[in-house]
Amino acid sequence: MRTEEHFARFMDSNLPFHQSRTCHAMDYIREFDIRLEREMYYAGETVCGNVILDTVENFKLRAVRVVLRGKAHAEWKVVVSGDRRTVKDDQYFVDDRAIIWGKDKPEGNVPILPRGLHQFPFRFQLPESSLPCSFESKPGFIRYYIKVTIDIPYASPPQGMKYFTIIGPHIDCMDDQYLKPMIGQDKKTTCCLCCERGPVALRAQLERSAYVCGESIKLRADVDNQGEEEVRLKVKLLQYVEYFIDRGVLGVTREVQHPVLEYRGEPVKPGTHAKWDSAQILVVPTMPPSMVGVCRLLQLYYVLKVNLEFEKSGDDLQMHFPLTIATVPFRIPNSANQPSVKYEHSCDHVEGGLYIGPEFLLGEVYDGDHDGRETVVLYRPVYVCIDRPAVVPPQLQPQHSSNALACGSQSQQPHASASTNSL
Repeated sequence: MRTEEHFARFMDSNLPFHQSRTCHAMDYIREFDIRLEREMYYAGETVCGNVILDTVENFKLRAVRVVLRGKAHAEWKVVVSGDRRTVKDDQYFVDDRAIIWGKDKPEGNVPILPRGLHQFPFRFQLPESSLPCSFESKPGFIRYYIKVTIDIPYASPPQGMKYFTIIGPHIDCMDDQYLKPMIGQDKKTTCCLCCERGPVALRAQLERSAYVCGESIKLRADVDNQGEEEVRLKVKLLQYVEYFIDRGVLGVTREVQHPVLEYRGEPVKPGTHAKWDSAQILVVPTMPPSMVGVCRLLQLYYVLKVNLEFEKSGDDLQMHFPLTIATVPFRIPNSANQPSVKYEHSCDHVEGGLYIGPEFLLGEVYDGDHDGRETVVLYRPVYVCIDRPAVVPPQLQPQHSSNALACGSQSQQPHASASTNSL
């Protein structure tokens, strides 16, 4: 991404004693760009790139300074003793610096950079420790960027920033803790005028508990309805994000939740026993991975809720499964068909995809269409996902008792939802 778009913002906040010097300094530079070899990196990798300077005349240049920084920031307003205050906090994961031309404190005369096109390479080693992923939301964010300062004597130094994505933390679907099946079961017996009816039972099994975006959640459910009213299977995946700011007496927390996807099955009639297999229908959309214990200011986790809803009474049976969104997909050992990984922006109905910071919105740009203008987004993080296989709707398979009514039905497609209704 070219950094000319950022000049106005940075120059406004770094004006010298009078503005004319800034304009004079920028008159020397025709092009100022920061170019990275890649747009996303993993922990432990090397961030390589070049600073491009195209100058129109010779001028004194003290140094070209580069900073690699990764930080989390949380901020919102609270009311304390009737006063509305802003609370905020920062956490740094990476803060490395280098001078790629010139010296920090040059002795004698300041060197002169000849006019022409110049390319200054730089490289930084990312830490091997687990890094949280890049993340954008209104209450808080996690950002990684390269910041370059052109140190020109007696002038406000031009600055540019280049944001990039960190893919993390390292969560592998093949770890033993995620491969163990999780089983939940519950039942309910109703009474009517001291006459006990048959039980209604729900048994659900989650084949594994970690998934990469694009994978299908492996869930099976067994519904035994020996009661007197219809029941309906409901499945919902929820995202929870908790933000923390530790400021003594002003220490505050905030929590938001969003439904990721929902499934609502056909009614299971009284006296029937039905089985359901999610097959390829509960596909995880692209969104941020789970982040627990890797960032002091926020944590992000997911819960899969499985409910059996009673149509008339409004009662329900329910169970919750913790679900981990990973960054390394499930692999079948010794198989030639291994998952193909790609990187995409988050869906727009969860944290990580709902919000774009104003500093990344360039404004409306005419795109040649008579219908209007397009807002240019300078940066959005991306997340790991795999190519999705063809969706095959699962079947709700009825198993009738001798006096059972027919309940042959086909499962409904799930849908991504922005509602906040609980199961």
